[in-house]
Amino acid sequence: MGTTPSVGADSAAPARAGRREWTALGVLMLPLLLVSMDVSVLYFATPAISADLHPSGTQQLWIYDIYGFVLAGLLMTMGSLGDRIGRRKLLLTGAAAFGGASLLAAYADSAGTLIAARAVLGIGGATLMPSTMALVRTMFTDPGQRAKAIGLWSGVMTGGIALGSVMSGLLVEHFWWGSVFLVNLPAMTLLLLLGPVLLPESRDPNPGRFDWLSVPLSMAAVLPVIYGLKEIPSEGWHPLYVVSIAVGLLFAALFVRRQRTGASPLIPPALLKGHGFTPALVLNLIAALAMMGSAIFTTQYLQSVLGKSPLAAALWSLLPSVFIGFAGPVTAQLVQRGVNRGYVVAGGFAAMTAGFSMLAFLGTDSLWLALVGAGVLACGMVAITSQLVDLAMRSAPVERAGTASSLLETGTEFGGALGMAVLGSIGTAVYRHEMPASAPAGARESLGDALATAAHLPAGAGASLLTTARQAFTDGFQGAAIAGAVVVALAAAGAAVTLRRIEVRDEK
Repeated sequence: MGTTPSVGADSAAPARAGRREWTALGVLMLPLLLVSMDVSVLYFATPAISADLHPSGTQQLWIYDIYGFVLAGLLMTMGSLGDRIGRRKLLLTGAAAFGGASLLAAYADSAGTLIAARAVLGIGGATLMPSTMALVRTMFTDPGQRAKAIGLWSGVMTGGIALGSVMSGLLVEHFWWGSVFLVNLPAMTLLLLLGPVLLPESRDPNPGRFDWLSVPLSMAAVLPVIYGLKEIPSEGWHPLYVVSIAVGLLFAALFVRRQRTGASPLIPPALLKGHGFTPALVLNLIAALAMMGSAIFTTQYLQSVLGKSPLAAALWSLLPSVFIGFAGPVTAQLVQRGVNRGYVVAGGFAAMTAGFSMLAFLGTDSLWLALVGAGVLACGMVAITSQLVDLAMRSAPVERAGTASSLLETGTEFGGALGMAVLGSIGTAVYRHEMPASAPAGARESLGDALATAAHLPAGAGASLLTTARQAFTDGFQGAAIAGAVVVALAAAGAAVTLRRIEVRDEK
């Protein structure tokens, strides 16, 4: 079996991982899968939760959103903390918290309890995500093996979001809503049992003092921006959301200043100067922007335009995920065989361009075109992510692996929120432009409002309104797809130019 060298070990020929490391990777994939699934696991459980716990409208929003907000807000903190106290220690602590919160959420008897449990789940998720990637960085010192491992990591991360909604639907259909949280327990128990045996401990040998002031500053920078960006697609450019983004950007400026001037910063400025790290961070954000910006339309298209039930739509959306698992390892093989990484990443963006181009030709009855386009987009995303994560982790010092991983994950969260805001706003603008002035006022706001309005109209008028609204939504989807294609096509050119001359050796 292979051995894992100590952090910072200098070796001309890195030890190859053996059965122990690959088994450990399989154990790490379980919490990663569950953390990504928990983003969408309430998709079908929300109605049952509402019937049982009777949350207010505000409470219902918090039940759904608190997990993602806490997760995004604490990623940078937890990544830096793991570098200081040990990534395995933080991972196992997070697994215990995630398991305990899952149990509390499953048997919550009030909306407040469920909100609190989901918040703790977010805290646990924020420890698990950067810790898994940092441990991959330390376990797989051979560049080729690490590239394959990161490719698998990227595929599991992307596929878990789609799988979460399907599992939610199946469990709620056969059991009670709390079962969607209980599925976390076996995986977390397995991690707690096998983690101490299989996973190596690693940390920064000279971490310095922990900058506690940077923690609230980082959360104040991240949360208002993500909140504003996520609300804009559905609510429009309301002053509240614009102010929220502005406040977040103000705190972001204060956070950056703190990192540049502090004696022991949470995010060392030198990390961003690593050869290849910043381009990887920016391009990864753009890829997330494109992926999440398309996903909000695809889900609505399957349900509200094609008329699929929520569970049927979720099952159909799994079909493109079948090919996701191959994208990361295949691109890793291309790089290992000498294909320039910049061209491989550019090829991933070109695939996303092709996916958006397919979606730009959607009609109101184009199921297979939608699925193929979404599948090509997802494969391009995984190909890009696997290479950019590998590049970023190689260019970051191994003692800062957790911090580097957390920055990438935070960028992904920002990119996803930005994609929903930008592409969502384009689609909404086209929808409202295409809806006739004679349509009911509510129906001109969104397709969901049109469906609700049509249900209260006479049969003929309701059917006519639905036909018009579905066509308008499809036109909006096409407009957003064209915009997305332009963005990723430019990113393809940028990747080819900025990455093709970057040759990174593993930082020690």
